[in-house]
Amino acid sequence: MTDPNEELRRAIQEAQQGGPPPLAPFGLVLHFDGHWTHEGQPITNQKIRQLFDRSVRFLPEEGKYVVQVGRFRGEIECEEAAFFVRCFDPEGGTLSLSDQSSERLDPSTLTLSERDGALLCCIKKDLSPGGHRARFLHAAHAELLNAVEEIEGAPMLCFGGKPHPLPALG
Repeated sequence: MTDPNEELRRAIQEAQQGGPPPLAPFGLVLHFDGHWTHEGQPITNQKIRQLFDRSVRFLPEEGKYVVQVGRFRGEIECEEAAFFVRCFDPEGGTLSLSDQSSERLDPSTLTLSERDGALLCCIKKDLSPGGHRARFLHAAHAELLNAVEEIEGAPMLCFGGKPHPLPALG
């Protein structure tokens, strides 16, 4: 049996040494459609939602997603994806992501959500093998579809001045 006083002493000591507070879930859920709830209640304040969106981090050593604001970090549950594609730039194939980062789309990673058919892709491959899922929001989904052209009878995603084959979706 773990002594709760010992856990508290260890947490205080870690905080005094400048380390992050212990990681623990605290009822925050990022739903598949991008909305947040805390202990089952929707978070309706737009500024808080935006803060949480840009504060999602993946901790490779723990294999967990967190919201990190300053020194505070709390484990979150992600229903489908921890990141969302807000914008697709067909000029360079760049994805603008919910955490305010951006990266180039790898079209070979495009898949469809089993929940509702929304587009997903793989991002942040440098954080862990296989990377992490990002879900296209409606506007980004439309921007990507506008960059699809039929070339020699096959649909191709055109960005950066070149056609890119689309994986079989479905």
